[in-house]
Amino acid sequence: MNCRFCKTPVTIQFADLVNSPASNSYLTAEQLNEPETFYPLKVLVCQKCFLVQVDEYKKSEDIFNSDYAYFSSFSTSWLSHCKSYTEMMINRFGFNQQSLVTEIASNDGYLLQYFKEKNVPVLGIEPTANTAAVAIKKGIPSVVDFFGVRLATKLASEGKKTDLLLGNNVLAHVPDIMDFVGGMKLLLNPQGIITMEFPHLFQLVLNSQFDTIYHEHFSYLSFYSVSQIFEANGLHIFDVEEVTTHGGSLRIFAKHKEDTTKTISANVSNMLTKEKEAGMLTIDYYSNFQQKIEIIKNDLLEFLLQQKRAGKKVAAYGAAAKGNTLLNYCGIKNDMISFVVDANPHKQNKYMPASHIPICTEDKIKSDKPDYIIILPWNIKDEIVKQLNYVKTWGCKFVVPIPKLQVL
Repeated sequence: MNCRFCKTPVTIQFADLVNSPASNSYLTAEQLNEPETFYPLKVLVCQKCFLVQVDEYKKSEDIFNSDYAYFSSFSTSWLSHCKSYTEMMINRFGFNQQSLVTEIASNDGYLLQYFKEKNVPVLGIEPTANTAAVAIKKGIPSVVDFFGVRLATKLASEGKKTDLLLGNNVLAHVPDIMDFVGGMKLLLNPQGIITMEFPHLFQLVLNSQFDTIYHEHFSYLSFYSVSQIFEANGLHIFDVEEVTTHGGSLRIFAKHKEDTTKTISANVSNMLTKEKEAGMLTIDYYSNFQQKIEIIKNDLLEFLLQQKRAGKKVAAYGAAAKGNTLLNYCGIKNDMISFVVDANPHKQNKYMPASHIPICTEDKIKSDKPDYIIILPWNIKDEIVKQLNYVKTWGCKFVVPIPKLQVL
């Protein structure tokens, strides 16, 4: 394959997680006896621009279909993060009733609802019809479509150029990242601002977060690679912040190259220096990641086998995409983990892909009283431990498998 950014042939392997179904392809009871489709899950790194990217990928139209199961509003910590972002952006840049705030991958309106509360006009862009329908019920105008140059050209022609164009955890999800960023250039007003949040590749490598690799993520992004992609599309990043969400993310602030009204923060050069000093501009940095993930796999399997031999009951919390990557790479089935609990009713009463672990309501924990609960979405570990604190009354312990196995 050729690099999605610089078109250089890419052959150097970063991680090979063998084969997996799409991480959000949850199963009904009727589907358990039907064949499942698996796709290669191999990640490569470009030796020229250092963009980390999946080798073979499932078509985005198939992943983000009309029955997409991920709804952003089921995490209280994530909602709090988004509300704080809204207040910060209004205070810092003065968005008001005359502004337009547009979010790409607006999901169920989890973020735009806070701008709407402040009487700031909003527009959502969301390819999954079922999540967009929830946003529309909240009074958030939503366009059900994939974003790129085509859609941006259409919206701009309709007078919908925007003052703030934002996207959270979407930049890694697009198969054609150049078309995506090129679309942002077209839709942004002359003095408008772009913010994007995405998991930082630096943290993925540092903390062995291999479970964040799945087919919905086409790219794994450093600040260096994102800066290069934005520059190539006539956009300049003028600020960057490190945020704690999703195991450690970056929030970038970008503007038109021609816009001279915004000062370039020292954070930009500092972040580039941090990545360079870490070795992220050398191929050696990416060479031993496979060894790290095999250690995690072996430790988790050893723990589960010990509990099975001891007659202990193990459950899990959070039917997250990252959990599916972890379970499928490790080859864990429902004989090792009895059930997984999730707050999202769109996942409840279904089954995890490949592992066939049933997804239940929280009542299942109270009735079955497991000895251990594996926290699959470790990025919201504190929220889950607080929510399930009552399990300690019968001696249940929490297990976090990444970056290394911990029993809490």
